[in-house]
Amino acid sequence: MTSETLPIGDPTTVVAVPRLGFAQLTRMAFDGENLRPLRHRLMYKAVLGTADAGDGIDLSLLAQLLGEKQNGLTIQDEVLAQHRLFRSPCDMQPPRLRVLALAAAIDMGGNTPIDFLLEDSGIELTTLYVVPGTELPSPLPEHDVAIVVASDSEECRAALAEIDHLAPRWPRPLLNLPRRIGNLDRDKLYRLLSGIDGIEIPPTVGVTHTRLADVSGGNTSLASVAEGLEFPVIARPRGSHAGVGLARLEDADALAAYLAERAEPEFFISRFVDYSSADGQFRKYRIVIVNGQVYACHMAIAEQWKIWYLNAGMSFSESKRLEEAAFMTTFDAGFAARHRRALDGMVERVGLDYFTVDCAETKSGELLIFEADNTAVVHNMDSPELFPYKPPQMRAIFQAFAAMLLQRAEAWQRRAA
Repeated sequence: MTSETLPIGDPTTVVAVPRLGFAQLTRMAFDGENLRPLRHRLMYKAVLGTADAGDGIDLSLLAQLLGEKQNGLTIQDEVLAQHRLFRSPCDMQPPRLRVLALAAAIDMGGNTPIDFLLEDSGIELTTLYVVPGTELPSPLPEHDVAIVVASDSEECRAALAEIDHLAPRWPRPLLNLPRRIGNLDRDKLYRLLSGIDGIEIPPTVGVTHTRLADVSGGNTSLASVAEGLEFPVIARPRGSHAGVGLARLEDADALAAYLAERAEPEFFISRFVDYSSADGQFRKYRIVIVNGQVYACHMAIAEQWKIWYLNAGMSFSESKRLEEAAFMTTFDAGFAARHRRALDGMVERVGLDYFTVDCAETKSGELLIFEADNTAVVHNMDSPELFPYKPPQMRAIFQAFAAMLLQRAEAWQRRAA
């Protein structure tokens, strides 16, 4: 510890406003609850002048969950202009550990949904939004360990840069360092993982709408604007998630039709890889890395290549669920063992304390990487009746995450003693 370490205070000097938070509100939406009565109550409090910043930040999330993204972001900006420190519900008082999450002002998918990981852990979560141009609280709120939850996206770059500048002076252990997170966007990830034995990750290139329009109009070739890529390719708007705007383009005419429907200024382009299995089905996996250890999160099976868990129909197919259950229960001896060298190489290169990977297996048996990030939703919301194999697996991930936080805090305390 040096004299330059950032000052840290106690809960009486730095006030964190309570909020319901991402996990609780998302669970309500997932369970089919009507969110509008709660939104109306919070809006009524705002009209009366009795709403606090926690009500406001929850109202922002409710708007986004109801499909009103821009309205939600406007509310969030108004709230964060006045207050940036929030406390999520904790099931134990006093808590066994205090965690400070460093977040960015972005939509609800742009920060790690860490409150899911901490449910029923006895760990208290306080979230500090880092807003460029606005000073951090001084002293910082008391905490045992901090973790950066902002993503590698354009909206988060300034916040990540500010945290990175302060990281050497942070008064407690700081996990998921910004410089590591800054390697995760699609056009950088393939360079980071290139050359790892057993990994297949197609080159991904950022290309502007204007340059792609030149290709579709026959003025230039795709290879000249996208580092040698040729049709068919996968295209998606830069910064999009959950398959929004994702398409396979067979030729220049398909590209022209795609661009006619998309107004985004920039896109990611990558080579299409047919990862279908021998039965013609596509299998996509999500794995979670906690403190260097790899865990199964889910497996989606569908007849189409453009697959994510919610469109795979897993709830409607017993055979798919049986296969996912087998994937989870045999993960260490099966999937993880088959790809051990590739997984070890990836974990070392990425170097984050916590992150997720969406992947598949190629026809030749390599690990096909689609995406790695620190903000994917890892949850325990699925029906235990339909998915009885999931709760034990999710609890194992959550327990590993909590154990990592406790281990880092205890190691720091021993060094500081």
